[in-house]
Amino acid sequence: MTDLFVDTDVIIDFLIDRKPHSREAAIIFTLIEQKKLRGYSSSLTFSNLYYVLRKIETHSKVISKLDSLSKILNILKVEERTVKKALSSGFPDFEDSIQYFCALDNKKISVIVTRNIKDYKNSEIAVMTPGDYLKTVST
Repeated sequence: MTDLFVDTDVIIDFLIDRKPHSREAAIIFTLIEQKKLRGYSSSLTFSNLYYVLRKIETHSKVISKLDSLSKILNILKVEERTVKKALSSGFPDFEDSIQYFCALDNKKISVIVTRNIKDYKNSEIAVMTPGDYLKTVST
């Protein structure tokens, strides 16, 4: 089973049905729910998701969505060393650098699925868009 880190943008696409990206995100989450993939995200993602989703939905709806999400994704801790690596990494996007080092520290994760490929240009882990990743998966 493939272990993949799902970046925040892909999760938002899925949770709010953001077109045209939601179809591919939904397929990835279906594969995770079917246990054909093992999905990961960071604790930071949940905070970011709440912040973004709360602008368009009620607190209780957002919490319900995050609760459902927490049941299918493995949540990685953002530790002090993760933040320190991110601060000194030179990544153009600080949030993505935290996500990257959470994934890298996990050792099981073989791919980061994101629409922000350019932010991960020096990644030691494969980085793919949802569409490109799905082309590699046999279901």
